[in-house]
Amino acid sequence: MRSPTRFIGLDIHKAYFVAVGVDAQKQVIFGPQTVPNHQLDAWAAKYLLLSDAVVVEMTVNTYLFHDVIAPRVHSFIAVHPPNVTLVTGVKVKTDKKAALTLAQLHAVGMLEGVWIPPEAVRSLRAAIAQREKMVRLSTQAKNRLSSLLHRRHLVFSGEGSQYAPEQKEWWLALPLPDLEKRIVESDLDTLEFARRQIESIEQELKREAAKDDRVPLLAQMPGVNVLTALTILAAIGTIERFEDAKHLVGYAGLGTRVHDSGQVHQNGRITKAGRKDLRRAMVNAANVAVQHHPFWKKEFARLEVRLGRSKAIVAIARKLLVAVWHILTFEAVDRHADERSVAASFINLAYKMGVKNLPNGISAKTFARQQMDRLEIGAGMTAVPWGSRRIVLPPSRQARRDASKLSSETKGERRPKQDSPVNSA
Repeated sequence: MRSPTRFIGLDIHKAYFVAVGVDAQKQVIFGPQTVPNHQLDAWAAKYLLLSDAVVVEMTVNTYLFHDVIAPRVHSFIAVHPPNVTLVTGVKVKTDKKAALTLAQLHAVGMLEGVWIPPEAVRSLRAAIAQREKMVRLSTQAKNRLSSLLHRRHLVFSGEGSQYAPEQKEWWLALPLPDLEKRIVESDLDTLEFARRQIESIEQELKREAAKDDRVPLLAQMPGVNVLTALTILAAIGTIERFEDAKHLVGYAGLGTRVHDSGQVHQNGRITKAGRKDLRRAMVNAANVAVQHHPFWKKEFARLEVRLGRSKAIVAIARKLLVAVWHILTFEAVDRHADERSVAASFINLAYKMGVKNLPNGISAKTFARQQMDRLEIGAGMTAVPWGSRRIVLPPSRQARRDASKLSSETKGERRPKQDSPVNSA
């Protein structure tokens, strides 16, 4: 592919964008043009060339601009705003100057673009983010209701959760002024709305999880449920983007800060310069792992003495993320996992995703066996403890293949050797 001949910077706003183009010598050869966003398609078809390299700042409309422009040009990159302080940190900033600076920096190769996820990953990220918003909305309503009880010195007298839908009559029967009763009713309606939205989104996410064969790989890890696995996969996209585990750790912002200059070398706190959702998912998984998994419980006890609880949890989260890279890259079993625990996690995953969502209408135990054969573990395992009962697993294909191979080799050894023509003579 030939090198680009024009470098075009776009400063994007909600209603319009400004375009400026320069050549390899940073001289303006195009624009500036101010274009309404709804005319993007017509503008791109009229003015853009296959020899153009386009750069934008990451903003709310970036994906739309990428989808329209990328097929028409040499290259399209979006840069993270904190990485272009010559645009975001200047004292005098105009749309034309911002677009020109982007174009000139791109012309001299000083900009590195962020990854633009495909449509499926964008949709998954949006669904997970929407669920988080509904969870926060629900939490805010619960906090307001709880504050009311404390403020009025009232005590919940029902059974079960005070926020359950069946407790609505109890709340509305409280001795409160009419206006405050209306506020309580509003908060209860908010709770019910958030509950329905969360349930609807989670049902769709479960269907998506059942179609992604990477989810079972992550589900074998402690502290990783369906939503955690999807959050990790939505943040990562494709594991092939990361050449090693260190790059994935940096992407999550779980790497330590480093100052290495002259004779001074210092390590600090984690950078937090990555995806918050991935970092939060790994920290949540670490909190579960150190409570229930023997290896991580022991590792946490060792680290806590030296680092304290918070830093030890972050260290475990970083180690788990390294394991995520290896598991997804090599489709391997977690080296710290127990085979029976892994089998149980697969059955639990099948029920959490919904057996009706499993591919080809298979059962939970068949799903678990297929995943175990995929990881080449538990060939001799016939049943998995499940609460007070045992779930009998189907026979392993791996065991049948091994038995068939052994049988063939045995028959080959027992087959009598035929006399050669010389001996038979």
